[in-house]
Amino acid sequence: MGNITVEEFTDLIAGITGRIAGRPLDGALDDWLNAEIPADGAEFQRIFETCQAAIAAGWMCTREAGGIKFSRVIKPSEAIHGFSVDVVEMTDCKGPHHRHPNGEIDMIMPLDAGAQFDGRGRGWLVYPAGHAHFPTVTGGKAIVLYLLPDGAIEFTK
Repeated sequence: MGNITVEEFTDLIAGITGRIAGRPLDGALDDWLNAEIPADGAEFQRIFETCQAAIAAGWMCTREAGGIKFSRVIKPSEAIHGFSVDVVEMTDCKGPHHRHPNGEIDMIMPLDAGAQFDGRGRGWLVYPAGHAHFPTVTGGKAIVLYLLPDGAIEFTK
């Protein structure tokens, strides 16, 4: 994989956000992502490998709290169509409760075969605007990449 840069990673993500910009975050988008960028496809695998390499290189998932490694990798920008990118690495744990004012798109990348995020295995999960949850990984360790429109997230007090 070599040393991938944040700029190269941004280009990789822009290849996805360019296809979904302006679309409502709903079940139809969930279905579309899982069909168009399938979990067993080359594009999905390239992003997964890039995340693993960036974590190993030390510029992704640089912070840790409550057993969760995380970082905002890309702030909301025109380069990625107004989305932000956060990446977390979680092992059998529940994250802090929060709300997505504009919705959330999750790319679920299990590191352990049985790992799931919010009950879903490898693939995409789309939450609509206003959704709130405790992000939860069960069955082992997983990397989850979050795309947030305008970077909007509200942690519950």
